[in-house]
Amino acid sequence: MDMEIIFLNLHPISRKNRNQKRFFNAGNTYHISLIIFLLFSIKAYSQIYNIIEYGARPDGSMLSTGPIQKTIDACSGQGGGTVIIPGGTFMTGSVVLKNNVRLHLENNAILRASTDISDYPGDQSSKSLIYIDQVEKVSISGEGIIDGRGNSFTVAEAAPDRPFLILVRDSKNIRIEDVTLRNSAFWTLKLLGNEHVIVKGISIYSHTNFNNDGIDIDSKDVIISDCFIDSDDDALCFKSDRNSICENVVVTNCILASNCNFIKMGTASFGGFRNIAISNCVLRPASESNIRFWNKIITGITDSITGISGIALEVVDGGFMDHVTITNISMKGVQTPVFIRLGSRRNPTGSLKNVLISNITATTHSLIPSSITAVPGFYVENVALRDMIIHCKGGGTKADVTRSIPEMENAYPENRMFGHSLPAYGLYIRHARNIILDNIRFNLLQPDARVAVWLEDAHQIEIRDLKTDEYEPSIKEINTSRIAIK
Repeated sequence: MDMEIIFLNLHPISRKNRNQKRFFNAGNTYHISLIIFLLFSIKAYSQIYNIIEYGARPDGSMLSTGPIQKTIDACSGQGGGTVIIPGGTFMTGSVVLKNNVRLHLENNAILRASTDISDYPGDQSSKSLIYIDQVEKVSISGEGIIDGRGNSFTVAEAAPDRPFLILVRDSKNIRIEDVTLRNSAFWTLKLLGNEHVIVKGISIYSHTNFNNDGIDIDSKDVIISDCFIDSDDDALCFKSDRNSICENVVVTNCILASNCNFIKMGTASFGGFRNIAISNCVLRPASESNIRFWNKIITGITDSITGISGIALEVVDGGFMDHVTITNISMKGVQTPVFIRLGSRRNPTGSLKNVLISNITATTHSLIPSSITAVPGFYVENVALRDMIIHCKGGGTKADVTRSIPEMENAYPENRMFGHSLPAYGLYIRHARNIILDNIRFNLLQPDARVAVWLEDAHQIEIRDLKTDEYEPSIKEINTSRIAIK
């Protein structure tokens, strides 16, 4: 450990100050020793380790995995400190962060992924450019860029042998802030089984491969704020993949862009989702779409770039969802504003209840409206939609009203799972109870033959202050009870 000599500027005490309490007397020897010890401790903890001093080269072509890992090991081995990635481009394979290490990318620094899959050891579940596993007090920060070069790997849905950009697993007290993450080969930032995580001020841009999620959250006690995410796949995706519960999560003040779902919980729901709050986010069209061409796939979509659902809440693999609030969301470039689905894809059917979605503005880009659905014998329960203004694309026909809507009990959940349209232009509800619709406005952008709201096997439904372009909002009821319209 490098140690600095501490010089103390000691001034003699004058005769006139002789009566003052003297610092350096026998009684204060202990205090002097303690101060010097603390100074040395602070120095040790704040040690700076520059990867160039360990052999890394900023030429973008030499593989610097070994020197970078040696720097990290030295830093952690000395009790912790900061590993500096200076300005320049450093090519690397997988590196492992360890206890008490802060990885800091200075301005103009680029960590550039090797495209040789042999530089990413481990199985598919652990392949990543930066790997954080079973450690504490680790952070990634700075103004630099971590570039995954995702289009240099196999470009295909669910293709194997593609590394995550950053994988954080079973760790505590993790902080990721300010850095730019781009061009992941797979998911960009995966948080699995962690506690006490802060993600703040990062920028994500991933449009080079399939499965380019922005942030995947399968942890507890997590704060995500002030982030920019522009991704081909889901922007924010909450998961519960190992029968543990994804809980106590706050997301706020983010700008999200996606060619898939913007805010999604599921599909993996083996454990559950609980106590999650999302607020103050803007959803906008992605900057590019190299893989998804929804206007060529889904009838009724004319826009070349759209996302699937603004808010997608899905429990289809067992598990549960409980105590979720989503508020103050502005959406553009989405096909379906809200998609809530309780299904039976894998494992016994779970539960989905106690959800509040409020203060939403959205413009839709498809014939697939918002929906709340379950499967026969089960119900989505205790959901409130409040203070919403939805500009509906319109254009539905009588054929959209009269066609039979399949149950699709075991299907993968997605807004188009029932077809490219539904018999309502505003909201479709089936197999639900204890639902509140309060102060909702559906504006039609073009004429539509469908009803505003469709209720089927729906019970204890309260509709207050529903507004549409019709003289009286049209509501279709099939097998309903205790419907209150005010």
